[in-house]
Amino acid sequence: MKLITYNVNGIRAAAKKGLFDWVKSEDPDVICFQETKAQPEQVNLTELLDAGYHDYWFSAEKKGYSGVLTLSKTKAKQVSTGIGVNLHDSEGRVLQTDFGKWTLLNCYFPSGSSSEDRHAVKMQFLYDLRPWINKLLKKQKKVILVGDYNIVHQDMDIHNPTRKDKPSGFRPEEREWLDQWFKSDFKDAFRVLHPDKVDEFSWWSYRAGSRARNKGWRIDYISVSNPLAKKISAVGHHHDAKHSDHCPVWVEVDV
Repeated sequence: MKLITYNVNGIRAAAKKGLFDWVKSEDPDVICFQETKAQPEQVNLTELLDAGYHDYWFSAEKKGYSGVLTLSKTKAKQVSTGIGVNLHDSEGRVLQTDFGKWTLLNCYFPSGSSSEDRHAVKMQFLYDLRPWINKLLKKQKKVILVGDYNIVHQDMDIHNPTRKDKPSGFRPEEREWLDQWFKSDFKDAFRVLHPDKVDEFSWWSYRAGSRARNKGWRIDYISVSNPLAKKISAVGHHHDAKHSDHCPVWVEVDV
């Protein structure tokens, strides 16, 4: 199975930059979008549906904000939204699609960069997500959680790890959470095959020509539960895709 995850920073804007043609050319079995910033009725997905995809949405209550969308060539056996906490669910952050032998979670973790209050919401999301995941893992052993985590894991995942200001996304408490995440029930699919690869980023600021100079952060991940870690055959970043300030992350895995 080929799976792609991509924060499109507004699916309508990305579509105008050729996103849907790019999806059809890559032809993944599943693609997950984050930060759709749209309601289903605002986006014409006809050409992707005609290409064989089923669409599953979880949009934020606030128009033009947040939201996730999963497109799959295999019809999901069951679809559910949220983690049972209105603070997060009202923002359309976790979409679960079950395919029988495995479960996919398309997630858009909160960003805390706008204020200390939003960083606190982000940390609350991390604390609330973990027990919800633990409950899921008791029922399903094969789980893939993809999306924009908005967290840099290791120093090699950011172009300037010696920075002193410690912005949200690079603070010790959230990096420690992600460190424990990858030491327990999940593995970072990219690091399974590329444990020491540097200068591999998935997000660049629009400012100061950051992308052209590859001054970025790796904050988009594909987490696979431990039973799937040895089933990964290939993984990487589509740096050529430029519909957003993020780039897609892809994996080939035997589920």
